[in-house]
Amino acid sequence: MKLTLCFFILAVVGALEGKDSSESVKAIQEATLVSEEQLSFVISGSYTLLRVAFRLSVSTLKQEAFKEDLKELRIPDDFIEDYANIVYGNRRPLLEEAALKQSIRLPTVEDMRWRVDVAISTSSLSRALQPSILMQMKLSNGESHRFEVPVAKFQELRYNVALLLKEMNDLEKKNILKIQD
Repeated sequence: MKLTLCFFILAVVGALEGKDSSESVKAIQEATLVSEEQLSFVISGSYTLLRVAFRLSVSTLKQEAFKEDLKELRIPDDFIEDYANIVYGNRRPLLEEAALKQSIRLPTVEDMRWRVDVAISTSSLSRALQPSILMQMKLSNGESHRFEVPVAKFQELRYNVALLLKEMNDLEKKNILKIQD
């Protein structure tokens, strides 16, 4: 079991460093009776978990809180200590740098303008005197997008954003996401 765990950790750390870890995955598959599908779930979950842990600084995410959060996620004790060694070990700067190089950056919204528009005369009677919201977004990469949203769809968007903000607020109450001094 410990040998398999070692291969597993090597595969995940190799993937974090941007290396091809297919040989490690094959070795794990040959050494255990775990199906390929289960193995891919475990490796991708571990990879995601460690990438999230590297987003937070060591001073923000305390080691004991990190271990407690892993226990809440029902991670086996053998893995918890190894995860903590990876996140708080001496290779952390190298793994953080590799994760930063691999990250994908999407453009952000720099400016958002909107106005309510009512079409008085249109070729379609169903659209006449129906309000709509005209929006214009300017992105950080210089692109500008203009679009029209019916009031009903805007209300649906507003509701879903409020729901998402509530869920994010609930998630921030978890220890792994709290800023601790």
